[in-house]
Amino acid sequence: MASSAHPPSARSGGIIPTWVRVALGDESLSGSILTPAGVQDVLLGPGGAIDLGILAIFTTVAIFSIVVYAESVRVEIPLSNTRVKGARGRFPVKLIYASVLPMILVRALQMNVQFMGRIMDQQWAGMPAALGVYSDGEPVSGLFYYLNPIMTPEDWMWFAGFGGGNEVWQILLRVSIDLFIMVVGGAIFAIFWVKTTNMGPEATAQQIHGSGMQIPGFRQNVRSIERVLEQYIPQVTVIGGALVGVLAVGANMLGTIGGVTGTGLLLTVSITYKLYEEIAEEQLMEMHPMMRKMFG
Repeated sequence: MASSAHPPSARSGGIIPTWVRVALGDESLSGSILTPAGVQDVLLGPGGAIDLGILAIFTTVAIFSIVVYAESVRVEIPLSNTRVKGARGRFPVKLIYASVLPMILVRALQMNVQFMGRIMDQQWAGMPAALGVYSDGEPVSGLFYYLNPIMTPEDWMWFAGFGGGNEVWQILLRVSIDLFIMVVGGAIFAIFWVKTTNMGPEATAQQIHGSGMQIPGFRQNVRSIERVLEQYIPQVTVIGGALVGVLAVGANMLGTIGGVTGTGLLLTVSITYKLYEEIAEEQLMEMHPMMRKMFG
């Protein structure tokens, strides 16, 4: 990618030493930050190193904050124990109910399409230009160009001298297609993930009923619990999958610290938050032994 062509002087020492050099006015970078080139270097990174720019720092912090907030947004369904009087609990239906793992499946599908395009370019010498024109193994026009996901800011920031020389409407069309695929694909794969991992209303109702819990005010059977869960889980699954798709594309478009992909950043934040929740859950079960059976 274009990031590999960044001058060594812009990267040596990491992000903190680089910005110390910018503050001291290192001439090997952009010079004064009061010039247009200097402002661009502050926002997009000195010497073209986008993953060292303020925009990348802001994007990383913003994505981290949004994911943590989204993980904490939930609908809590009250539960009571049928065997122990007074024992109560809650079943949380989170906004990101299916986690960010379905995004990996969407990206894998996109990469498979691009892999097929490269094979066709190498094996089919007369491949129509409408399907794709390749340069150095990357599509620069045609169908495979528009299906190629946005992975770095260099793929679309035409106003900063990037975009591979394509027309503005071509770049915007590619961004729109990638966003559409990630939003719709994220919602579809989230539904698929929930069904295959026994997180759907039916399987979850079986788990809650098997643990001896029930929803107060409803009959003590699986079907009653399932009907309540069906009011929340399918809708939250679709909304959460679409939200994660938007965040993944936004992170790729604006760049992140270290050049981490949007999917990788989302997965890192999600795993970290899950670890925090597991630690809190272990402490809860130690305080309330009856909760151990409910959580399995």
